[in-house]
Amino acid sequence: MSSKFAGVENDVSKEKLMQDLQLVVSDAEELLRMTATQAGEKVSAARERIQDRVMAAKEHLAIAEEAMLEKTRQAARATDEYVHENPWRAVGIGAAAGLVIGMLISRGR
Repeated sequence: MSSKFAGVENDVSKEKLMQDLQLVVSDAEELLRMTATQAGEKVSAARERIQDRVMAAKEHLAIAEEAMLEKTRQAARATDEYVHENPWRAVGIGAAAGLVIGMLISRGR
C-alpha cells in the first residue's frame, strides 16, 4: 500500500517540476524578448544559445506532459476495469471512504 502512496507522491512532485520548468521557460522567453534590441556579437550568440535551449526544454516538457497524461489514462482504465470486475467491493470501498471522510468532517466541527 505504501508503494501506491509513493507513486502518487512521485506524480505530484513530477507535476510540480513540470510547472516549475514551464515558469523557467516563460521567464527565459521574456528575457529573450527584453534583450532583442541589444546588439553585439556576444549578445547575439548568447541569445541564440538560450533560444535553442528554451526550444529543447519545451520539447522535453511536452514529452513529459504527454507521459504523465498517459499514466493518468492508464490509471483511470485500470480503476474502471476493477470497478466493473468487482462492483460490490468497489461499493464497499466507496462506503468506507465516505464513512471515514464523514467522521473526519464531524470531528472538525
